[in-house]
Amino acid sequence: MPRRVLAIRLQAMGDLVITLPYLQYLRNDLPADTELDLLTREEVESIPKNIELFDHVYSIGGARNWKKQFFFTYLLLPKLLLRKYDVVIDLQNNALSKMVRKVLRPAAWSEFDRFAPVPAGECNRLAIEATGLGQCRAESNFKLKTDDSHINKLLGKNGWDGTSTLVLLNPAGAFENRNWPVENYIAFAELWLEKFPFTQFVTIGTDFISVKANCLKQELGDQMINLVTKTTPVEAFALIQKIRFVLSEDSGLMHMAWTSGIPTLALFGSTRSDRATPLGNHTMLLSSSDLACGNCMEAACKFGDNHCMTRYTAEYVFEKAVFLMKSLNTIIEPKSFQVYSKVINQV
Repeated sequence: MPRRVLAIRLQAMGDLVITLPYLQYLRNDLPADTELDLLTREEVESIPKNIELFDHVYSIGGARNWKKQFFFTYLLLPKLLLRKYDVVIDLQNNALSKMVRKVLRPAAWSEFDRFAPVPAGECNRLAIEATGLGQCRAESNFKLKTDDSHINKLLGKNGWDGTSTLVLLNPAGAFENRNWPVENYIAFAELWLEKFPFTQFVTIGTDFISVKANCLKQELGDQMINLVTKTTPVEAFALIQKIRFVLSEDSGLMHMAWTSGIPTLALFGSTRSDRATPLGNHTMLLSSSDLACGNCMEAACKFGDNHCMTRYTAEYVFEKAVFLMKSLNTIIEPKSFQVYSKVINQV
């Protein structure tokens, strides 16, 4: 067995998060004395640094500027060389990660398949297995390094009653062509509350979705907890562990949810569903892949009606959400909305 293993992922937060359940499984499967390290970017280092998974997390600066990334990577190489890695798992597969792997000259290595028309999670699994370290699956039982009691305080300060089940609404798709109308989120929430009244909804994110979050708060009142701009990435990740159900557009938070084993219904517009789909029987995807124009990756609909998203009514999405929860053998009591089984899923 190897003494030291290095995983490399240099992309955005959502892409990094998708690697974590597979690396968690690897960590659990490796001998206790084998060290597992991560090389990533400073912008996305907070979550891996705050979960009990890696022995060392190395990060490079330079933001999205490749030349600056190269400079910071070059400065870091001597420290990485001293670690004498036996295995390098390149979950990035770009010029920078290839350079690192070639300089480190590990006895075994593998690369992420950037072009296969299969989900990114599956590509992570296959890349890890290609090292010869054994079979790999997804393990969602993450452990935070810090006490998360402050998350309850944050929720309470912003309107949580301390007992209601928390459901995340996440209208955070990056483009118009990935957005479900905010009116539909409101209608969905109203349907949910009719059946499961002991629920409060949560919205987390950056100022990018503040207008939608304010609209949800205005319409749902005390049933809506607006935490937009009020959490760090680590706090958002910790909070998601307390959520019982997630309704989300394609975003980093959606990936945080499904990789944490939280029941997640994802709404994809122009996103390529073959690559970004959430995996596991605790997830469901409503995508545009059945349409002739589906998976177009365009920011705006060429027909002007964003049909791939607007065709899904609140009633239809609500029915799918209830079906998903029931398929997990989750007991839902309409009078008290008690959820007795938490999903810790292995893909």
